[in-house]
Amino acid sequence: MGRVNSITISMLVFGCVFGGALIGIALRDRLPQHHLASDSRDVVKLGIGLIGTMAALVLGLLVSSAKGSYDTQRSELTQMSANLILLDRILAHYGPEADGARKLLRQLAIYTLHQLWPEENDGAEPPSNTGDAYFDKIQELAPHNDSERALQSQAQSMSINLGQLRWLLFEQGGSAISMPMLVVLVFWLSIIFTGFGALAPRNSTVVATLFLCALAVSGAVFLILELDHPFQGLIKISSAPLRNAISHLGK
Repeated sequence: MGRVNSITISMLVFGCVFGGALIGIALRDRLPQHHLASDSRDVVKLGIGLIGTMAALVLGLLVSSAKGSYDTQRSELTQMSANLILLDRILAHYGPEADGARKLLRQLAIYTLHQLWPEENDGAEPPSNTGDAYFDKIQELAPHNDSERALQSQAQSMSINLGQLRWLLFEQGGSAISMPMLVVLVFWLSIIFTGFGALAPRNSTVVATLFLCALAVSGAVFLILELDHPFQGLIKISSAPLRNAISHLGK
């Protein structure tokens, strides 16, 4: 879900919520007076409070889920970038025989950068089989002593971990937000704002307040959707750690 979809969904949420408030204001003048008596208003307020509590819990759950997914992927990116640099240094200590593997490792990092941030593509993209070619190159190394055998073994182990991190980042590209839960949340919020409109007097201050509240709610949904897709949109994870790693590879 890109930024455009996030904006579109947020606008729909705003329309539903603020529309509910306007419907409530319109209903106020059409309701019989005894429906607006103090006893009736108290029951409506209790119902709105109950729905508001449930909506707050669900909203907090969605924010926590989106933020947790965002922080996890940012941490994995930082870990992968650090592993790239460390793996390159291990191959550098192995000797000139590992220069081919180091070159492929740099191409693999560039390919990962292009896959995660396609809009930042500033050069030719390496072939998609770079990862397989790199691992084959590590396997082809022929160590001549115990030191080189230890370095090759360590490089193989780190390469497997690196591959796991790469695929984990790609597989986490899907949404961590439950759309049915989001729909139910918007439905609850619409009911709450309808109740607000029905209980409030019709004047510009009330309408402006409900407008700003609906805008704040839709803004919260926008932030949730943006956090849910950390490699695109307004709040995307910076590519700086991976770019910094690439600048150190092969040196």
